[in-house]
Amino acid sequence: MRKIITADGTETFLNEQVQETYHSQTGAVEEALKKYAIPCKTKELARTGKITILDVCSGMGYNEAMAIDVALEENPDCEIEVIGLESDPKIIEKIQEVDPPIKFFKYYKKISLGAKPRSSERNFLFRKSARVSEERKAPHFSAEIAPSRRDFRYRRLTQKNLELREGKVKVKIILGDARETCRKLPKNYFDAIFFDPFSPKSSPEMWGEAFFKEMYRVLKPTGILATFSCAQMARDNMAKAGLFYDDGPIVGRRGPGTIAVKWTI
Repeated sequence: MRKIITADGTETFLNEQVQETYHSQTGAVEEALKKYAIPCKTKELARTGKITILDVCSGMGYNEAMAIDVALEENPDCEIEVIGLESDPKIIEKIQEVDPPIKFFKYYKKISLGAKPRSSERNFLFRKSARVSEERKAPHFSAEIAPSRRDFRYRRLTQKNLELREGKVKVKIILGDARETCRKLPKNYFDAIFFDPFSPKSSPEMWGEAFFKEMYRVLKPTGILATFSCAQMARDNMAKAGLFYDDGPIVGRRGPGTIAVKWTI
Protein backbone atom coordinates (compact mmCIF):
# COMPACT_ATOMS: atom_id res chain seq x y z
CA MET A 1 0.00 0.00 0.00
CA ARG A 2 1.14 3.53 -0.73
CA LYS A 3 0.21 6.53 1.42
CA ILE A 4 -1.66 9.37 -0.32
CA ILE A 5 -2.21 12.89 1.01
CA THR A 6 -5.68 14.03 0.03
CA ALA A 7 -6.74 17.58 -0.86
CA ASP A 8 -7.82 18.43 2.69
CA GLY A 9 -4.37 17.42 3.97
CA THR A 10 -5.49 14.12 5.51
CA GLU A 11 -3.99 10.74 4.77
CA THR A 12 -5.30 7.68 3.01
CA PHE A 13 -3.75 4.73 1.20
CA LEU A 14 -3.79 3.42 -2.33
CA ASN A 15 -4.62 -0.26 -2.57
CA GLU A 16 -2.39 -1.22 -5.46
CA GLN A 17 -4.18 -4.50 -6.06
CA VAL A 18 -7.46 -2.83 -7.03
CA GLN A 19 -5.89 0.56 -7.88
CA GLU A 20 -8.29 2.49 -5.66
CA THR A 21 -7.76 4.67 -2.61
CA TYR A 22 -9.60 4.00 0.63
CA HIS A 23 -11.01 7.55 0.69
CA SER A 24 -11.77 10.31 -1.78
CA GLN A 25 -8.60 12.10 -2.84
CA THR A 26 -10.44 15.41 -2.51
CA GLY A 27 -10.51 14.91 1.26
CA ALA A 28 -10.59 11.79 3.41
CA VAL A 29 -12.01 13.48 6.51
CA GLU A 30 -14.38 15.65 4.49
CA GLU A 31 -15.81 12.49 2.94
CA ALA A 32 -16.29 10.84 6.34
CA LEU A 33 -18.29 13.82 7.57
CA LYS A 34 -20.30 14.77 4.51
CA LYS A 35 -20.99 11.37 2.97
CA TYR A 36 -21.63 9.35 6.11
CA ALA A 37 -22.00 11.17 9.42
CA ILE A 38 -24.30 13.94 8.17
CA PRO A 39 -26.54 11.95 5.75
CA CYS A 40 -27.11 9.29 8.43
CA LYS A 41 -28.29 12.03 10.83
CA THR A 42 -25.70 11.27 13.50
CA LYS A 43 -26.29 14.56 15.32
CA GLU A 44 -30.03 14.00 15.50
CA LEU A 45 -29.57 10.41 16.68
CA ALA A 46 -27.23 11.57 19.44
CA ARG A 47 -30.08 13.52 21.01
CA THR A 48 -31.91 10.23 21.63
CA GLY A 49 -29.06 9.12 23.88
CA LYS A 50 -28.05 5.97 21.99
CA ILE A 51 -26.67 5.17 18.52
CA THR A 52 -25.76 1.91 16.82
CA ILE A 53 -23.58 2.09 13.69
CA LEU A 54 -22.47 -0.60 11.24
CA ASP A 55 -19.39 0.34 9.20
CA VAL A 56 -19.05 -2.04 6.24
CA CYS A 57 -15.46 -2.30 5.01
CA SER A 58 -14.37 -0.06 7.85
CA GLY A 59 -10.71 0.29 6.84
CA MET A 60 -8.91 2.59 9.26
CA GLY A 61 -12.15 3.71 10.91
CA TYR A 62 -12.31 7.31 9.67
CA ASN A 63 -16.04 7.19 8.95
CA GLU A 64 -17.08 5.79 12.29
CA ALA A 65 -14.60 7.90 14.30
CA MET A 66 -15.96 11.05 12.63
CA ALA A 67 -19.52 9.98 13.46
CA ILE A 68 -18.49 9.46 17.07
CA ASP A 69 -17.04 12.99 17.15
CA VAL A 70 -20.26 14.45 15.77
CA ALA A 71 -22.41 12.50 18.23
CA LEU A 72 -20.34 13.35 21.31
CA GLU A 73 -20.21 17.02 20.37
CA GLU A 74 -24.01 17.05 20.28
CA ASN A 75 -24.48 14.86 23.36
CA PRO A 76 -21.40 13.98 25.48
CA ASP A 77 -23.45 11.41 27.38
CA CYS A 78 -24.57 9.53 24.28
CA GLU A 79 -24.11 5.77 24.33
CA ILE A 80 -22.50 4.70 21.04
CA GLU A 81 -21.93 1.21 19.69
CA VAL A 82 -19.98 0.69 16.47
CA ILE A 83 -19.44 -2.58 14.62
CA GLY A 84 -16.87 -2.48 11.83
CA LEU A 85 -16.58 -5.23 9.22
CA GLU A 86 -13.18 -5.47 7.52
CA SER A 87 -11.49 -8.26 5.56
CA ASP A 88 -7.96 -6.87 5.22
CA PRO A 89 -5.72 -6.86 8.31
CA LYS A 90 -3.14 -4.75 6.45
CA ILE A 91 -5.38 -1.67 6.41
CA ILE A 92 -6.16 -2.12 10.11
CA GLU A 93 -2.43 -2.05 10.75
CA LYS A 94 -2.23 1.33 8.98
CA ILE A 95 -4.24 2.92 11.81
CA GLN A 96 -0.91 3.34 13.59
CA GLU A 97 0.51 5.38 10.68
CA VAL A 98 -2.11 8.12 10.33
CA ASP A 99 -3.28 11.04 12.46
CA PRO A 100 -6.44 12.56 10.99
CA PRO A 101 -7.97 15.64 12.66
CA ILE A 102 -10.68 13.54 14.29
CA LYS A 103 -10.73 13.83 18.08
CA PHE A 104 -11.84 10.31 18.86
CA PHE A 105 -9.39 8.70 16.44
CA LYS A 106 -6.60 8.73 19.05
CA TYR A 107 -8.44 5.91 20.80
CA TYR A 108 -8.32 3.83 17.63
CA LYS A 109 -4.59 3.50 18.23
CA LYS A 110 -5.56 0.92 20.85
CA ILE A 111 -6.71 -1.37 18.06
CA SER A 112 -3.88 -3.66 17.01
CA LEU A 113 -3.26 -6.92 15.24
CA GLY A 114 -1.97 -8.82 18.23
CA ALA A 115 1.12 -9.60 20.23
CA LYS A 116 4.66 -10.17 19.08
CA PRO A 117 5.64 -13.71 18.03
CA ARG A 118 6.15 -16.21 20.84
CA SER A 119 9.69 -17.45 21.49
CA SER A 120 8.95 -20.67 19.60
CA GLU A 121 7.77 -18.63 16.63
CA ARG A 122 10.86 -16.44 16.78
CA ASN A 123 13.05 -19.55 16.78
CA PHE A 124 11.14 -20.88 13.79
CA LEU A 125 11.66 -17.55 12.04
CA PHE A 126 15.38 -17.69 12.74
CA ARG A 127 15.71 -21.20 11.32
CA LYS A 128 13.52 -20.34 8.35
CA SER A 129 15.54 -17.19 7.67
CA ALA A 130 18.78 -19.18 7.78
CA ARG A 131 17.42 -21.64 5.23
CA VAL A 132 16.15 -18.85 3.03
CA SER A 133 19.55 -17.16 3.17
CA GLU A 134 21.08 -20.30 1.68
CA GLU A 135 18.31 -20.67 -0.90
CA ARG A 136 18.81 -17.08 -2.05
CA LYS A 137 22.04 -18.26 -3.54
CA ALA A 138 20.21 -20.74 -5.74
CA PRO A 139 18.99 -19.58 -9.16
CA HIS A 140 15.47 -20.83 -8.51
CA PHE A 141 14.99 -18.70 -5.35
CA SER A 142 11.66 -16.91 -5.02
CA ALA A 143 11.13 -14.13 -2.51
CA GLU A 144 7.64 -15.50 -1.91
CA ILE A 145 9.02 -18.22 0.36
CA ALA A 146 10.69 -15.70 2.68
CA PRO A 147 9.10 -15.76 6.18
CA SER A 148 7.23 -12.73 7.36
CA ARG A 149 6.78 -11.60 10.96
CA ARG A 150 3.48 -10.15 9.82
CA ASP A 151 2.26 -13.67 8.97
CA PHE A 152 2.64 -14.69 12.60
CA ARG A 153 0.97 -11.54 13.83
CA TYR A 154 -2.06 -12.12 11.61
CA ARG A 155 -2.22 -15.76 12.65
CA ARG A 156 -2.54 -14.72 16.27
CA LEU A 157 -5.34 -12.21 15.91
CA THR A 158 -7.71 -12.13 18.84
CA GLN A 159 -11.03 -10.33 18.97
CA LYS A 160 -9.91 -8.53 22.11
CA ASN A 161 -7.22 -6.74 20.09
CA LEU A 162 -9.91 -5.43 17.76
CA GLU A 163 -12.18 -3.90 20.41
CA LEU A 164 -12.05 -0.70 22.42
CA ARG A 165 -14.14 0.98 25.07
CA GLU A 166 -13.87 4.63 25.97
CA GLY A 167 -16.51 6.07 28.26
CA LYS A 168 -19.89 5.18 26.77
CA VAL A 169 -18.39 4.38 23.36
CA LYS A 170 -17.84 0.77 22.31
CA VAL A 171 -16.10 -0.17 19.06
CA LYS A 172 -15.67 -3.69 17.73
CA ILE A 173 -13.96 -4.63 14.47
CA ILE A 174 -14.88 -8.05 13.06
CA LEU A 175 -12.25 -9.42 10.71
CA GLY A 176 -13.41 -11.47 7.73
CA ASP A 177 -15.51 -11.34 4.58
CA ALA A 178 -18.30 -8.88 5.41
CA ARG A 179 -20.76 -10.90 3.34
CA GLU A 180 -20.26 -13.75 5.78
CA THR A 181 -19.64 -11.97 9.10
CA CYS A 182 -22.75 -9.79 8.72
CA ARG A 183 -24.94 -12.88 8.97
CA LYS A 184 -24.19 -13.14 12.68
CA LEU A 185 -25.43 -9.61 13.38
CA PRO A 186 -28.89 -9.08 14.93
CA LYS A 187 -31.80 -7.95 12.79
CA ASN A 188 -33.33 -4.46 13.03
CA TYR A 189 -30.34 -3.33 15.10
CA PHE A 190 -28.46 -0.47 13.43
CA ASP A 191 -29.48 3.17 13.21
CA ALA A 192 -26.90 3.81 10.49
CA ILE A 193 -24.95 1.75 7.98
CA PHE A 194 -21.85 3.23 6.38
CA PHE A 195 -21.49 1.13 3.23
CA ASP A 196 -17.95 1.65 1.96
CA PRO A 197 -16.46 -1.22 -0.07
CA PHE A 198 -14.29 -0.62 -3.11
CA SER A 199 -16.26 0.50 -6.16
CA PRO A 200 -18.85 -1.67 -7.93
CA LYS A 201 -16.49 -1.80 -10.91
CA SER A 202 -13.58 -3.34 -9.00
CA SER A 203 -15.58 -5.29 -6.38
CA PRO A 204 -19.00 -6.10 -7.89
CA GLU A 205 -19.46 -9.02 -5.48
CA MET A 206 -19.82 -6.53 -2.61
CA TRP A 207 -22.74 -4.77 -4.27
CA GLY A 208 -25.00 -7.73 -4.94
CA GLU A 209 -28.64 -8.23 -4.03
CA ALA A 210 -27.86 -10.89 -1.42
CA PHE A 211 -25.54 -8.58 0.52
CA PHE A 212 -28.04 -5.73 0.43
CA LYS A 213 -30.68 -8.12 1.76
CA GLU A 214 -28.44 -8.60 4.78
CA MET A 215 -28.13 -4.81 5.12
CA TYR A 216 -31.93 -4.60 5.01
CA ARG A 217 -32.17 -7.28 7.70
CA VAL A 218 -29.84 -5.57 10.19
CA LEU A 219 -31.03 -1.98 9.56
CA LYS A 220 -33.66 -0.59 11.90
CA PRO A 221 -37.00 0.37 10.32
CA THR A 222 -36.01 4.00 10.92
CA GLY A 223 -32.34 3.53 9.96
CA ILE A 224 -30.36 4.99 7.07
CA LEU A 225 -27.74 3.42 4.82
CA ALA A 226 -25.24 5.74 3.13
CA THR A 227 -22.67 4.99 0.45
CA PHE A 228 -20.39 6.93 -1.89
CA SER A 229 -21.57 5.20 -5.08
CA CYS A 230 -24.50 6.02 -7.33
CA ALA A 231 -23.87 3.11 -9.74
CA GLN A 232 -27.14 1.91 -11.23
CA MET A 233 -26.22 -1.71 -10.62
CA ALA A 234 -25.83 -1.01 -6.92
CA ARG A 235 -29.07 0.94 -6.74
CA ASP A 236 -30.98 -1.76 -8.60
CA ASN A 237 -29.78 -4.37 -6.14
CA MET A 238 -30.72 -2.13 -3.22
CA ALA A 239 -34.24 -1.91 -4.60
CA LYS A 240 -34.45 -5.68 -5.13
CA ALA A 241 -33.44 -6.11 -1.49
CA GLY A 242 -36.28 -3.86 -0.33
CA LEU A 243 -34.40 -0.60 0.14
CA PHE A 244 -35.70 2.70 -1.16
CA TYR A 245 -32.82 4.87 -2.43
CA ASP A 246 -32.25 8.51 -3.26
CA ASP A 247 -29.33 10.76 -4.13
CA GLY A 248 -26.87 11.48 -1.37
CA PRO A 249 -24.52 14.47 -1.27
CA ILE A 250 -21.96 15.21 -3.99
CA VAL A 251 -18.57 15.14 -2.29
CA GLY A 252 -15.34 14.80 -4.23
CA ARG A 253 -16.91 13.07 -7.22
CA ARG A 254 -18.91 14.05 -10.28
CA GLY A 255 -21.98 12.14 -9.15
CA PRO A 256 -23.85 11.97 -5.85
CA GLY A 257 -23.62 9.28 -3.24
CA THR A 258 -26.66 7.20 -2.34
CA ILE A 259 -28.77 7.08 0.80
CA ALA A 260 -31.27 4.27 1.36
CA VAL A 261 -33.98 3.35 3.85
CA LYS A 262 -36.40 0.48 4.27
CA TRP A 263 -39.62 0.54 2.33
CA THR A 264 -42.48 1.54 4.61
CA ILE A 265 -46.16 0.83 4.03
